[in-house]
Amino acid sequence: MPRMTPEQLLDRLEIDDLLTRYATGVDRKDWDLWESCFTADAVIDYTAFGGIRGGVGEVREWLEKTMVMFSMSQHMILNKEIEISGDSATSRAGFYNPMALPIDGGENRLLFFEGGYYLDQLVRTAEGWKIRERVEEFSYSSRLNPQLKPTKS
Repeated sequence: MPRMTPEQLLDRLEIDDLLTRYATGVDRKDWDLWESCFTADAVIDYTAFGGIRGGVGEVREWLEKTMVMFSMSQHMILNKEIEISGDSATSRAGFYNPMALPIDGGENRLLFFEGGYYLDQLVRTAEGWKIRERVEEFSYSSRLNPQLKPTKS
């Protein structure tokens, strides 16, 4: 792999920070922070995991209604493949996302373990790198209720 220039390294670091800021926004339920990751005309496609596809405002409204039910989420972004060409870039970044859903009046919880990839089209703007298009790619999804006792057969 050829050596990167200082400008290329800076772009990669800024894109890495953007991907982290996205995950932080979702986990903190800080929808202004989340929205700051996208261009105003961005298209976001969460259909691979049963979500919606739409513009930033529509998806933000859906997330605000959906994520409130989870008492915990932790999005981890990993194995980033970033290709930069001038003022545009593509990224394929893995994610691992455990989430907890309270059940039985909050005494128990259902744990979700989601994994996949974010396929992004990015653009450099006056405010820095932003996501112009995000598509989730499904890898796995599992659920666990650790409070349930195993039954004997």
